[in-house]
Amino acid sequence: MEPNVEIRRLLDVMPASGRMTTKIVSKPQQSKVIQADFPLPWNRERPIYINFDLWRRLTKPQRDLLLLQMVSWLTGVKWFKPDIYQGVVLVGLLGGLLESTQSDVVGIAVAGGLSAIALTRIWRTNKSQESELNADAAAIRIGQRRGYSEVQAAEHLLSAIEAVAKIEGRSGLNFTELIRCQNLRAIAGLSPVGMPESFE
Repeated sequence: MEPNVEIRRLLDVMPASGRMTTKIVSKPQQSKVIQADFPLPWNRERPIYINFDLWRRLTKPQRDLLLLQMVSWLTGVKWFKPDIYQGVVLVGLLGGLLESTQSDVVGIAVAGGLSAIALTRIWRTNKSQESELNADAAAIRIGQRRGYSEVQAAEHLLSAIEAVAKIEGRSGLNFTELIRCQNLRAIAGLSPVGMPESFE
């Protein structure tokens, strides 16, 4: 498989929003098939690293859905969207600045602690199982615009997750992958058991 040819093909599969923010990088030395670092707020570009020697062992539909899931996860990480936690971070930072001008050590500590708690909550939300499930659902929706049915897209993503674990030489799936696979089986009609409400 020629990496540059496959990268061009994958760019065509990506949604426009993904092409603007993510970049596909060949990384033959990595042990994972596909990987992306958690995007921090100051990183404008969000690279996706692919080991093309391992990548070629997947079928084309598996590669498509795996890439769409990764792009959906990366573009789904929002650090600056208006919600309660971003508001708390802002209030904490402003409070810390105000208290520092008054040399109030306790006030600075409280404001800093408040900001740290809110930032931790934002971080955990973006790295949660729910964010992975949302990325799976988004990948399936985009896959439908690329010619796959909902059931086909779910089946291809499910088989890709299982195939990647084997290619990487892992003994099994991790907890998050097991939850994702159960959800994908339900979407594909392979299992009557869906996700518990606490995960939705």
